[in-house]
Amino acid sequence: MSHIVFFLVPGVHLLDLAGPAQVFSTAADFGHPYTLSYIAERPQVSAAQGLPLVAGLDWPELGPEDLIVVPGWRAATLADSPAIGAASLQVLRDHHARGGTVASVCAGAEALGRARLLDGRRCTTHHDVQDELARRHPRAVVVRDVLFTADDRVITSAGIASGIDLALHLVAIQRGPAVAAQVAREMVVYARRNGHEPQSSTMLRHRSHLDDTVHRAQDLIDARFDQPLPLPTLASAVGVSERTLTRLFSRATGLTPLRYQQALRLERAQHLISHGATTDAAARSVGFEDPRMLRRLRARAA
Repeated sequence: MSHIVFFLVPGVHLLDLAGPAQVFSTAADFGHPYTLSYIAERPQVSAAQGLPLVAGLDWPELGPEDLIVVPGWRAATLADSPAIGAASLQVLRDHHARGGTVASVCAGAEALGRARLLDGRRCTTHHDVQDELARRHPRAVVVRDVLFTADDRVITSAGIASGIDLALHLVAIQRGPAVAAQVAREMVVYARRNGHEPQSSTMLRHRSHLDDTVHRAQDLIDARFDQPLPLPTLASAVGVSERTLTRLFSRATGLTPLRYQQALRLERAQHLISHGATTDAAARSVGFEDPRMLRRLRARAA
């Protein structure tokens, strides 16, 4: 079970909250083990759009597989942001220190900055306050013009609808790209947005095309990335020749089908290793018969 806790501050933007919550809730509807909680420093907070929101006051016990999300809020500047108590900031720090993941949407990056979680890490926020975030937290590496960043279990997004992209990315690395694609289709959202961020999820990064044959091939690879999937089998499944599939796939994604599968395996293996798995165990889990292949791919990506 993964526990997703949303930390709400006064003036929270509804879409910053509802977008990621809908992603994880929809994944749970499909049978994946997510449970959602909403925590605040007062029993009721008002959203920026005027809707009153009821939240709990007591933080649940969280483990390494759990996630805290800080949605953004309405404020003219980050300096005008609502106060956040020292105890809440300590919860963010402690959860990350214990191996958990902390994420923010839009101005929520300011809370991560106050918790010192942005120090030395790449991060982003809404374009209106990127320069101010960099000034307020000079040790942070603020990346501009991207939808989201991921750095050592600290995930930040640009705001508003990009929170959906962030959540789909997290579902993809936790539950697999096929699950993320299924959730995106159910939500009727454009699952192929990735901005210009080179480290964004493999599924999002290589889905920004309109070739239906390649999308069908990717659907199959996404669902079976940890299994042998020879090119003849893949080509037959989508109804084209091996040569045609290779040509279409390379034109649409810049990769061969095998390279795409390896990228999915590498991304999943990196997630497992970041949560304590050995390289050998991670390699076996994602389908590599020889762990040396995973080591070579990791070295190449470094």
